[in-house]
Amino acid sequence: MQDYKRVILKLSGEALAGDKGFGFDDDIIINICENIKAVSKLGVQIAIVVGGGNFWRGRSGKEIDRASSDTIGMLGTVMNGLRVQGTLEEMGLETRLMTAIDMKEVAEPYIRRRAVRHLEKGRIVIFSAGTGLPYFSTDTTASLRALEINADVILLGKTGTDGIYDKDPNVYHDAVRFDKLTYKEILHKELKIMDTTATSLCMDNDMPLFVFGIDDPSNLVRIFEEEDPIGTIVKESF
Repeated sequence: MQDYKRVILKLSGEALAGDKGFGFDDDIIINICENIKAVSKLGVQIAIVVGGGNFWRGRSGKEIDRASSDTIGMLGTVMNGLRVQGTLEEMGLETRLMTAIDMKEVAEPYIRRRAVRHLEKGRIVIFSAGTGLPYFSTDTTASLRALEINADVILLGKTGTDGIYDKDPNVYHDAVRFDKLTYKEILHKELKIMDTTATSLCMDNDMPLFVFGIDDPSNLVRIFEEEDPIGTIVKESF
């Protein structure tokens, strides 16, 4: 059981697509949002960072420059943010969608103090459009926003795994899951659970990371209710 009061939940675009691999899987999104609601009802302040891989990845754009391609990916995260926001509000939750790129007709601009105030009022805040800059992943966005709002932990929901392993558990049957790791071990072992920029940012500022499987969204609630939730905790040191 974890006593986190304010968290960043990092959701990949793939998590919202489910087995479809592209776009939205309505049943999956509803299930994820139901579990977000359950955690919110426990009194936890929740901010969400959404990826955009179910629509576009910046590094996938081979025929255009990387900066333009990354901008397309940022817009994909805004679509995902709107979708998650709509589902959460249908469930009776109060939310705010904030974007790192100015689009006032769609969402609030990201202002750190305003985001914190929303959280203090019990609203779920969704951060979209990444950092607003090319060459930075949404993993880095999650690390940056977690530090800016003084979150207790980043909850990294992964598809295809329930934690960090020494090798790909979908390929190797003898893969071993780690219960805990330091950031230095992640970099040394080249586990690549996040990109090196995000990992280094968390390591340098002692931001804890809990990696869990989002394929079963109820794992999110288990982090707060079970004594030994399935996943891997990462810290600067233990």
